Amino acid sequence: MGAKQDELPMQTENQQNEISKAKREIMQKAADLFAERGFGSVGISEVGEVAGLGKGALYYHINSKEELLYSIMTDYIIQLIAAGHRILETEPDTRKRIIALSESFMATMFQSRAAMTVCFREVHSLGSEKRETVLSLHGDYQKIWEQIFEEGALAGECRDVSRIETKALLGMYFYSFLWVRVGGRLSSKKIAQDFSNIVLAAVMVDRPA
Repeated sequence: MGAKQDELPMQTENQQNEISKAKREIMQKAADLFAERGFGSVGISEVGEVAGLGKGALYYHINSKEELLYSIMTDYIIQLIAAGHRILETEPDTRKRIIALSESFMATMFQSRAAMTVCFREVHSLGSEKRETVLSLHGDYQKIWEQIFEEGALAGECRDVSRIETKALLGMYFYSFLWVRVGGRLSSKKIAQDFSNIVLAAVMVDRPA
C-alpha cells in the first residue's frame, strides 16, 4: 500500500533553495566529469579547473568532494519529489497524474542526465549515511507513484498495482538515461508520452486506444 501524501517528506523544495547558482554550476561541471571519467578518477583540483575556480573559492561553495557528489545525486531526485507533490495536490485524475509524472521525469532526465548517470554508477562511493539518504529519497519518489496507483484503484480508475510492478515500471524510467538520446529529434514531452502510454496500458481499467 502506498504512503499517504502527508506521510511523504515535505522538506524537498527547501533543500533545493539552499543551493546557490554558483554551486549549481559547479555541480553540473562536476557531474559531467564524474559521468565521463568516474568519481574516483577525478581530482577536486580538476573540478576547480573546469569551474574556473581556485581551491579556496571552490571550497567556499562545497565542503568536500564527497559532499559535492552527494549534492549531485540528491538534487534531481529532490526536484522529482517536489514535482510529484505538486501533481498530487493539484490533479485528482489518475490518468492525468501519470502523464504529468512522466513529463516531469523526462524533463528532469533531459536536464540532469549526467547527474543520474553519476548516481547509478557511483552511489557506492558515498559513506553509509549519505548512501542511505539517497536510497531513501528514491524510495520516497516511488511512494508517490504507489499513492497514485492506490488512489486510482480505490476510485476504480486503475487496477491494483503491486510494489514489484511499480518498481518495474519505474525502472523503465530511471534507466532511460542509458539509451534515450537527449538532444535528438524527439522532445522530452514526446518520449514522456510514449512512456506514459506503456504505464496507462499496464494499469488503467479502461485502456487507451
